[in-house]
Amino acid sequence: MLRVKQNRSRMAMELNGIWNFQLDDGSFSEQGEMPGILKNGDPVAVPASYNDQKDCKEYRDHYGWVFYQRKFAVPFAAAGQRIFLRFGAVAHQAVVWLGDRRVCTHQGGFLPFEAEITEFVEPGNEALLTVAVDNKVNHKTLPMGNDPTQTAFFGSDNPGIPSVETAKRQQAPQNRPNFDFFNYAGIYRPVWLYTTPIPRIKDVTIVTDTDGKIEYKIEVDGEGEAQIAILDSDEKEVAVSHGLTGTITVENPKLWWPYPGVPYLYTARITYGGDSYDQTFGIRTVEVKGTQFLINHQPFYFKGFGKHEDSYFHGRGLDNCLNVKDVNLIHWLGANSFRTSHYPYAEEMYDLCDREGIVIIDETPAVGVNMGEHENVYQFGTLGHHRQVIEDLIARDKNHPCVVMWSLGNEPDLEHFPQDAYDYWHELYGLAHEKDPQNRPVTLVCCQNDYTKDITSRTMDVVCLNRYYGWYNLSGDLDAACNGWNMELDFWQEQDKPVMFTEYGADTVAGMHQVVPGMFSEEFQAEYYDRINAECDKRPFFIGEQIWNFADFATIQGPMRVVGNRKGIFTRERTPKLAAHSLRSRWRKIPNFFYK
Repeated sequence: MLRVKQNRSRMAMELNGIWNFQLDDGSFSEQGEMPGILKNGDPVAVPASYNDQKDCKEYRDHYGWVFYQRKFAVPFAAAGQRIFLRFGAVAHQAVVWLGDRRVCTHQGGFLPFEAEITEFVEPGNEALLTVAVDNKVNHKTLPMGNDPTQTAFFGSDNPGIPSVETAKRQQAPQNRPNFDFFNYAGIYRPVWLYTTPIPRIKDVTIVTDTDGKIEYKIEVDGEGEAQIAILDSDEKEVAVSHGLTGTITVENPKLWWPYPGVPYLYTARITYGGDSYDQTFGIRTVEVKGTQFLINHQPFYFKGFGKHEDSYFHGRGLDNCLNVKDVNLIHWLGANSFRTSHYPYAEEMYDLCDREGIVIIDETPAVGVNMGEHENVYQFGTLGHHRQVIEDLIARDKNHPCVVMWSLGNEPDLEHFPQDAYDYWHELYGLAHEKDPQNRPVTLVCCQNDYTKDITSRTMDVVCLNRYYGWYNLSGDLDAACNGWNMELDFWQEQDKPVMFTEYGADTVAGMHQVVPGMFSEEFQAEYYDRINAECDKRPFFIGEQIWNFADFATIQGPMRVVGNRKGIFTRERTPKLAAHSLRSRWRKIPNFFYK
């Protein structure tokens, strides 16, 4: 799927700004009619989550549908072209109308969708755009939630028992995420109106090798002649080819390397009839060989984090300023990577990481697929939607050199129904390899479990572990934590796989200090990483450390969280905690390649 770009053949117009907004009263359904003109709506910013834009419980904790509406005019210049409406992401389900005509629907809150609207609009005329958005999460959504209508969740079937369970049953329906981040919702990535010529370029796929050979495939609509020219960073043409598929060679290629190497980018300039499109890319390879993860045939060591798209006011909304700030903090730390926990991020962040040499593990929103030992989560029927998400993710991100691995999901139940888990995740593992033209490594991030019963994680290309020795278990006792961690490392050493951390950490209240480090203090967080990392350094098969988390972030309220998750080495405002400085000292000494 191509990014929206304006050029000599295409026009692009952002529909961002202040929209009219209204909460549904509970009467709307996905099959419902357009709600009409929103006469009593509130102003709301797009792109941004709506939850924090008005300081009231009704916005913050809304459950169900909301409506967005605005008018726009299609420029006369669009006459004779195809016209498209594109949404960067809408969480979690969307219905779109132009006037009173339904244009499209979409399920899934973290990837783009679009519709051709040429027949719905007239250049020079005004159109009314309405979007209904549903934020509910349940057993069939990704990410997954606990369905408030289920007796299994609310407890006793006897309504006459005066108990906490009865009070739960009588509670108003609300989202109960089976994941530890706030369920921000709305139109939180850009909305575009764009045009193309009638014969158009639909997509391009680029696969590179370090010898400079570039395989390409161009998808089109209509009739025309296709050409692809490769431009270097100075926009000098270095190779050219004709046709919709082929192989082209760049002599003496400059490779894309992670920072502080040079993340060199080329541009594929494609023309087809009257249409044109520029696709940036990097020449690089990724593969797993033995217990090593190789970038450009050299063994790479991951240094970084899990992150979240999360900020004050915007919620999960696109914030390019914050993205630039975070990338500069990543450079300051001497880190080189992050995982898009626990969903695909905005396209703008991937473009920035291509340019800045930040390596990404790209993750689907399959988080919360773990209902416990008495309920088989693999019977809930998410597989079809999960397959579609993987296909759409790869279609969007396949050409990014920063993306080096696909993560199928985060912390599913792999222990209580091991064969069902294996069958479910290996179908998706095969799909990811099949759909990715670059055939990147594929992984699945596993939670703290009985790893001897988990028959799935060990069969991924890379074993990615979320482990909290010293925090959620063996709490506060770092001697015992290191002992437990080493016992597990002994197990993984026998599997002959590359192994890495994708989460480990400790909640830390900024400004809380102790001479004798204890849990929640800044000193404990710093010592925690020092002790655990020292054990990882002893293991040659251990290829990376991605801590949890880059910065504090919002969660649902509850007794486990004090106004959010505090495991960040930065506060939500991006103020460093003590651990940020100790990790900076460590990471700036560890090279990207040949560390072990």
